[in-house]
Amino acid sequence: MSKNAWEALESSLPEGWQDAKLLGRIDTGEGPTPVLIDTGIVFDMSRVAPTVSMLVADRAFDSAAGQSLGPLAELGLSAAPDGSHRILSPIDLQCVKAAGVTFAISAIERVIEERARGDAGGAAAVRERLEARIGGSIRSVVPGSQEAADLKAALIEDGMWSQYLEVAIGPDAEVFSKSPALATVGWGADIGIRSDSTWNNPEPEVALLADAQGEPVGATLGNDVNLRDFEGRSALLLSKAKDNNASASLGPFIRLFDDNFTLDDVRACDVTLRIEGEDGYVLDGVSSMREISRDPAVLLRQTMSEHHYPDGFILFLGTLFAPIQDRDQPGAGFTHKVGDSVTIASPKLGKLVNRVVTCKQAAPWTMGIGALMHNLAARGLLAK
Repeated sequence: MSKNAWEALESSLPEGWQDAKLLGRIDTGEGPTPVLIDTGIVFDMSRVAPTVSMLVADRAFDSAAGQSLGPLAELGLSAAPDGSHRILSPIDLQCVKAAGVTFAISAIERVIEERARGDAGGAAAVRERLEARIGGSIRSVVPGSQEAADLKAALIEDGMWSQYLEVAIGPDAEVFSKSPALATVGWGADIGIRSDSTWNNPEPEVALLADAQGEPVGATLGNDVNLRDFEGRSALLLSKAKDNNASASLGPFIRLFDDNFTLDDVRACDVTLRIEGEDGYVLDGVSSMREISRDPAVLLRQTMSEHHYPDGFILFLGTLFAPIQDRDQPGAGFTHKVGDSVTIASPKLGKLVNRVVTCKQAAPWTMGIGALMHNLAARGLLAK
């Protein structure tokens, strides 16, 4: 690995990564390969289980059963598509789910999108009215409580109720499908926004990896790329706002839960965001998981509901952050431009770095489940 490539990756690893156990995928040139990073050594786990979902199902996290590929610092990992060891999204066959409006205060921004009909220029006046009415009270209510029901009644009477407020403070969380299995992109990859979107933003989040029973096994960072203009015109356009080529990134690795990293660390972490544009624009933000309205364990239970995910799932937990800092003209707010560099970071999870392009420009998603099965079979990994 070149010095610059290693420095880029090393700066994106979790603090204390040498003592953590990290789960991920790389492409060694033969195809997607599940790996464990244990005490700084990379282990090929494909002969133990050919997919990450199978490793999780079997709790096959004993690196000694895998094949050592050597120290991470010497392996040559990069995001380059022509690299000898390319970093991929750390998940494969898991369903990709996302929870929305999990920070009650962020509901204000969703209501703004709805009331402004997706027009960024009309958002400022709506924001001022809503914050004056519910900015303080919405922070203090527990979703599904009697206080939440009383606030709902008052807002209905004022003609200010919204479907977004329903999922913010009502009994049921918003949980939706973000992406097909295998369609997420990883650290260093391009992320995509639709070329016909004029108001969009990143969503820096923590994502929990869960097994088929909904039990969390680890966490990573995610970018739930969002088209505010599409969703603002109609909530029924959510799938077009959320599910697009290269519109969901995860990584760099799943940090597995152990004695040194637990769900309580997720509950207490801060997630920072930095956007650097080729035009010199810089935006910084932070989302504190301490302010989440619904506990991560509750969101996992609501995601499971009465359903079964035989290959497990990953769940984006939502974000407090919705950028409103003007970029080009006063009152127009923020939207992405091609070439933006997006860095999402949290000390115990590392850094997820991606570059913004249009969905048309992003590498096409070609390896679906069928192609993966053909690849694994050709490598003799499905023999058993």
